[in-house]
Amino acid sequence: MLPHSIGSVLRQNFSDFELLVIGDGCTDDSEKVVTAITDPRLRWINLPVNNGHQSAPNNEGLRQARGSIIAYLGHDDLWLPQILEVLVAAIDAGADLAHSIVQMIGAEGNIMPGWEIQGLQPGDWMAPTGVAHRRSATEKVGGWPDYRSLDVDPETDLWFRMHQAGFTRKHVSRLTAVKFPAGWRKDSYKKKLSQEQQQWTERIINEKDLEAVEMGRLLLAEGRQRRAYVGSAASLRAVLSRTGDKILRSLPENALRWVSRKPKGVTIRKKRQFKGL
Repeated sequence: MLPHSIGSVLRQNFSDFELLVIGDGCTDDSEKVVTAITDPRLRWINLPVNNGHQSAPNNEGLRQARGSIIAYLGHDDLWLPQILEVLVAAIDAGADLAHSIVQMIGAEGNIMPGWEIQGLQPGDWMAPTGVAHRRSATEKVGGWPDYRSLDVDPETDLWFRMHQAGFTRKHVSRLTAVKFPAGWRKDSYKKKLSQEQQQWTERIINEKDLEAVEMGRLLLAEGRQRRAYVGSAASLRAVLSRTGDKILRSLPENALRWVSRKPKGVTIRKKRQFKGL
């Protein structure tokens, strides 16, 4: 997958960047693959041990980065050529953090409705692949946390701490990236398939109106989901109106609070197992 993700960076309209590819204690041929790509902006770094989440590689990237703006790209995701251009412009205009629309591709190749189309609220999850921020933000709030200390995803915790610290955010209404969530693909880290990335790379290179076409498909998918949600919500309200009071009275006093929280680290551990790690 790395030649595809790295290639999507090297084809950016905005070219004043350094690209740090950081291995999480990689023992395969990742180093050979990366160092075979000859571009002076590219640098390979490998951590001495595996940490099990992107938090540790991201923190190493923050430590070694020389720029004042940080952007993230998952090894199996792809950037569209405009992402750095539009996110840097938003930060230059005054935002501390800018986030954009990320196309989420399901395991069967289907488009998953994008909850980032209308912008998000503090505390919502945002795909790191669609985010850029001032380096000063992570310097102030302390960088990426260890997933084993949290009951939410580390990125959700980081974005929220930035908000709490007073850093401003800007939603950019542009489709800028394609994400293939490994957590939706059984044993994806064992199989190491890259056909999806190859197919989308060819489209990104050859289809000049790709963003407009995919935004249309994304809006249609979101419309279908919204209509289904409205129908489901109406049915749920009808059921709760008949049984809700009885159910609530039967619950222990602290049950709702207990149900709403997950043991620390369990979300990432389950994702790792599903991905074959």
